[in-house]
Amino acid sequence: MLEKTRLVLVDDHAIVREGYRRLLESRPDLAIVGEAASAREALEQFKALAPDVLVLDLGLPDMGGVELIRRLLQRDADARILVFTMHREPLFATQALRAGALGYVTKSSPPDVLVAAVYQVAARRQVISPDIAPELALALIERPREPLAELAPREFEILRLLLDGCSAEDIGARLSISAKTVQNSHYQIKSKLGVRSDIELTRLALRLGLI
Repeated sequence: MLEKTRLVLVDDHAIVREGYRRLLESRPDLAIVGEAASAREALEQFKALAPDVLVLDLGLPDMGGVELIRRLLQRDADARILVFTMHREPLFATQALRAGALGYVTKSSPPDVLVAAVYQVAARRQVISPDIAPELALALIERPREPLAELAPREFEILRLLLDGCSAEDIGARLSISAKTVQNSHYQIKSKLGVRSDIELTRLALRLGLI
């Protein structure tokens, strides 16, 4: 009997999930054993099903994908995570990989790129989709000149939520930390980025393409 690689798909758009579920299930050695539309569901599915690979979108309604990656790796240091996302900016790829993802593929990639990436991640090999690999390599070389690269994955997630207009209390609830911790991180983020106010922080985020 053919041993199948077991996958869980995490994406808050059901139609999108259906599309790449059909693509992946067309391969006889791949099996979709679970789906999730939120980070909370993803954590539950991961714990219950222990998939070989978790295919993850970064844009989730309750918690960002970068924070989810960090939590999954805390639960299982051997978790194999492939990010499948619309974000083409090297910054998002850098943060996802720093958090522990093995692969990063954009949704603008050809279908065969996603399929090949699933096999690579299942084999515990790192993979980046060709459409962003040159930009990512350049960004890594120029990291000292990229201020957002100084942020830890959780700080990056807090910044993303702050820029979305979330309060410290809301962010704390989503990330299971106190509002005071969020406020302290907010201060540290501004310090690391060399800005003095939230207006300057927003301008920097706009300039760097985070908004």
